[in-house]
Amino acid sequence: MSQLDNCPNCGQIYIKNAFREVCETCYKEEEAKYNTVYKYIRQRENRTATMDQVVEDTGVEEYLIIKFIRKGRIQLAHFPNLGYPCDRCGRIIREDKLCQNCKKDIHGQLSQLEREEERERVIREEGKTYHVINKKF
Repeated sequence: MSQLDNCPNCGQIYIKNAFREVCETCYKEEEAKYNTVYKYIRQRENRTATMDQVVEDTGVEEYLIIKFIRKGRIQLAHFPNLGYPCDRCGRIIREDKLCQNCKKDIHGQLSQLEREEERERVIREEGKTYHVINKKF
């Protein structure tokens, strides 16, 4: 469902929906910048450009290029020197949201947490004492 919101770029009121995160004016500007970036990186000599080179040569802000990549508008398979930052540590990656080191670290922390919870469960169960009365008649 659509709702009124202020554009995060310019502050203008616009109708926010699932397809646009900015007002019509800013959307058109972003589209023009996307076209500039895409035309630049599609040229054979620029396919191996780094993020810094693309920013410098096109004048488009890095955060916008990253936005285009994350939305899937720029496919990294065709551009080997482009990437975007890991959501956790900022290292440049080419897929997913986290780098391999952060994934490994988070999995390790989750495993440790599971082991600690299992140990606490065992301690709680062992702490229960059951008395059995064995009477001989």
